[in-house]
Amino acid sequence: MCIAYFQPITRGEPSSFFGKEVSRDLIGVLRAQELIASGPRSPQPGAPYPYVTTKNFLSQFGLDTLRQLPDFEMLEDAGLLSKEKLLAGDIMPEFSDRDGG
Repeated sequence: MCIAYFQPITRGEPSSFFGKEVSRDLIGVLRAQELIASGPRSPQPGAPYPYVTTKNFLSQFGLDTLRQLPDFEMLEDAGLLSKEKLLAGDIMPEFSDRDGG
């Protein structure tokens, strides 16, 4: 979700949204399933490769374009996302109790 909404995004950026590090293994799984790929590297020296979603991502989720992703208001109305929590880096803490983290 984070990569789809905020791409291009570096590996460290989702960590700030979720409050814990996104593992290289998770990135590897998403890449192996061709859901994400490396985007164009920034021209700045030492800039990391950002990640972007792929056509396979769109296909897997039945989308033609990223514009078909639900907007934040719809997710907030459904109780699935809080913009305030996202901006504060405190996204969906109720799930951390369920997954042991």
